[in-house]
Amino acid sequence: MKVRKAIIPAAGLGTRVLPASKSVPKEMLNIVDKPAIQYIVEEAVAAGIEEILIITNRGKGAIEDHFDHSFELESQLAANKSKAAILEQVLAASQIKANIYFIRQRITKGLGHAILCGKSFVGDEPFAVLYGDDVIINHEDPVTAQLARVCEEYGCGVVGVKEVDRKDVPKYCSVENEPVDGNVMRVTSIVEKPAPGTFSSCFSILGRVILPPEIFSMLEEGVANCPADEEYYLTDAMSDLGKMGKMMAVDFDGTRYDMGNKLGILQANCELAVAHPEIGEDARAYLKALAAKL
Repeated sequence: MKVRKAIIPAAGLGTRVLPASKSVPKEMLNIVDKPAIQYIVEEAVAAGIEEILIITNRGKGAIEDHFDHSFELESQLAANKSKAAILEQVLAASQIKANIYFIRQRITKGLGHAILCGKSFVGDEPFAVLYGDDVIINHEDPVTAQLARVCEEYGCGVVGVKEVDRKDVPKYCSVENEPVDGNVMRVTSIVEKPAPGTFSSCFSILGRVILPPEIFSMLEEGVANCPADEEYYLTDAMSDLGKMGKMMAVDFDGTRYDMGNKLGILQANCELAVAHPEIGEDARAYLKALAAKL
């Protein structure tokens, strides 16, 4: 079945990038001249996604506003022919070729609960999850599209993975797997934030997942049995799918930036600035000059 829908969880508090995220949602922090969330939405659309649900929280209305029209601004730009290029850039967000919906996660109960908020939106079909912290760049073949092809071929869930340094695995998760074909693997188990020395695989899930609708019954049970003061991890349910032989992994082709991390934000801005059609040449010259001083 074609993957038509996507959920983007964007309800986190952004504590790793405070104080920048105190009054501005971390998903709205910019990479050169666009907020991170726009890169993620554009990836979904480029992968053929038609319906997008963004999970937000209190204080994140700026995300919804960004994908709406700003008639006063647009009319002022339209009245000045010299601002035509800027107008086109501004309209890009409000003219996204997909239907975008918003819902609030009213309690902080973890990623598993956030995805469960999208149950009625998804219905009975597979859906993509694009983590709001992760911008992944591959203009020729979006990572979501790479995963969707594997989902359609094998008829099960898919996680996007990359090998990380062994010391960093406890920050993410460990995906135990068996090779299948090229960069495609079968998942046998997933452990969220494993203790050092307890894992053998350095493959970790980094920001992109496609899930079957049956995940929702697992999430409902997991959230119901989760203590009130704890979060329920999405990876717990995905690990159960792996143990049942219903989860694949793809070592995806793309450059990933952790936008929930101060260094990740800096890396994204530096690397995408040098490729930017407007400021790329100046950015490269500046970075070269800066590097010479270090």
